[in-house]
Amino acid sequence: MIKKESRNEARLARHERVRKNLSGTAEAPRLNVFRSNGNIFAQIIDDKAGNTLVSASSIDKELNLKNGGNIEAAKEVGKLLAERAKKLKIKKVVFDRGGYLYHGRVQALAEAARENGLEF
Repeated sequence: MIKKESRNEARLARHERVRKNLSGTAEAPRLNVFRSNGNIFAQIIDDKAGNTLVSASSIDKELNLKNGGNIEAAKEVGKLLAERAKKLKIKKVVFDRGGYLYHGRVQALAEAARENGLEF
């Protein structure tokens, strides 16, 4: 019998493949996205230093979202992340979609971050 690889294992393999060529620096840190069924999380990471510079998620209390697993929540998270990045004078980032398709919630988060001042 043929065993089917789980969707998450396939996503992790895609993410690994992309991460071989994608790295965040102090000048252009990496904007990483993680999406679960119920929430969405985003971090801006300096891979050289190994630090998370800024993070935002749909479970943040200041967003006060009822449903964190939809496109509206992703837009709010992208907006909040861009605002927090502006405070730390981060303008340019490298986008890491985390092995997910650039579609739906991931796309909404990225576009909201772009509209609020992040460049990628």
